[in-house]
Amino acid sequence: MVLLTIVIIAIGLAMDAFAVSIVSGAAYKQLNIKHAFRLALFFGGFQALMPIIGFLAGITVKEYIADYDHWIAFALLSAVGAKMLYESTKIKPARQNPEHLNILVLLALSVATSIDALAVGITLSILKISIVAAAVIIGLITFVLSYIGVFIGKNFGHFFENKIEALGGLVLIGIGFKILLEHLL
Repeated sequence: MVLLTIVIIAIGLAMDAFAVSIVSGAAYKQLNIKHAFRLALFFGGFQALMPIIGFLAGITVKEYIADYDHWIAFALLSAVGAKMLYESTKIKPARQNPEHLNILVLLALSVATSIDALAVGITLSILKISIVAAAVIIGLITFVLSYIGVFIGKNFGHFFENKIEALGGLVLIGIGFKILLEHLL
């Protein structure tokens, strides 16, 4: 059951990166396999790194929050999900030249799409889930979805972008409720 929860969390977290990948594929029609791989590698790598950082921060305060950790997990996942839902309603500008996807742009996009994973890492420390396994799963799922997202965007444009991000937000809110209900019942 823990593995399924991690996979669902990973899919939810990957939705930001997936949406940006779709937009990149739609905006930069000249993207090729090399560009898609590099984008996916950055997104997957940062999505794997951020939960580890959050986990390490979480274990330092775990003993102080043990009595209400389920509320914190619920609040963090709900806040991340709500943020994703809100951002899914915004229109994001797109660029036309794939050379704009340089290292600095990729770093900025990677951090922006993985901040949510930092909060999830704190949650994983509260739930006593293996961070190594979780980080690998989150990184791999984000990598695969980001890679595929570039080609979906290249072929289908902006049709899916906001819907995917909204779905990811709903998934994270649902997991937050699940954690809260398990502890309260």
